[in-house]
Amino acid sequence: AGRARAAAETRNGLATRVLGRTGRRVTVLGLGTAPAGEGPPDVKEVTRIFGAALDEGVNYVDTARIYGNAEEALGNLVPRRRDDLFLVTKVSTDSGAKAAKSLARSLQLLKTDHLDLVHIHSVGSKNIKRVLAKDGVLNYLLKEKEKGTLKHIGVSGHNRPSRFLEILKTGQIDVVMCVMNYADVNTYGFEKRVLPECRRQNLGVVAMKVYCGITGGFRNHKKGHVGCATEDALLPQACSYALDLPGVTTAVIGPYTVEQAVTNVEIARNYTPLTDRQRA
Repeated sequence: AGRARAAAETRNGLATRVLGRTGRRVTVLGLGTAPAGEGPPDVKEVTRIFGAALDEGVNYVDTARIYGNAEEALGNLVPRRRDDLFLVTKVSTDSGAKAAKSLARSLQLLKTDHLDLVHIHSVGSKNIKRVLAKDGVLNYLLKEKEKGTLKHIGVSGHNRPSRFLEILKTGQIDVVMCVMNYADVNTYGFEKRVLPECRRQNLGVVAMKVYCGITGGFRNHKKGHVGCATEDALLPQACSYALDLPGVTTAVIGPYTVEQAVTNVEIARNYTPLTDRQRA
């Protein structure tokens, strides 16, 4: 029984955790699709990059309509793996009508009839009153959840933790994805401001930008080839920082090459908590 449970709690050597109140078990590494999707690689190469991560056991897949050709590439992979994946996309609007168009296109490109999670993206830049309006994006997603088009609703974003807290008051959010890394803890502080509320509500929590983003900052976000802001030798510690945070389920990391996809999996497979000295 012990061996069976251990096998159920790993996928190809990758540890899994329960994503809060969704009850779903996902790998501690999630596949991020923005760098490759928005970069120069064509659909065939992007498919190869994403496929490499999925072949290694990653089952949490994070994408968005705005990530270039990412959803199109995933559409080459999703149909035969659908039951094994926790598939996530995003709508980048506060309008229910605009979200409907975005989500319809995402479903078409991903070649699926349902999503496990849809995020209201970039919540830090949204007018929360518009998000929560009768014709706003949250009401639209709640209706689609009732229909079964999506199973869970999330919020994602990069800044202004106070706006996350405002929308979490609705009690309708199941998962939060936000920037949590060893540098931005000193800038935004999601770890101290939002994470405790997520734990209180038993929300799934996804850490992003765990390698501190792309070298040179957001202006280079379509240039994955420039690498990330963390030096290679410290990537395992950067990943451990995020996975050590109480309540965090998974770290979404976006590879730009097949080599990076495989390296990220190896780092996640070898995850061990930081020592006090490493953390300092």
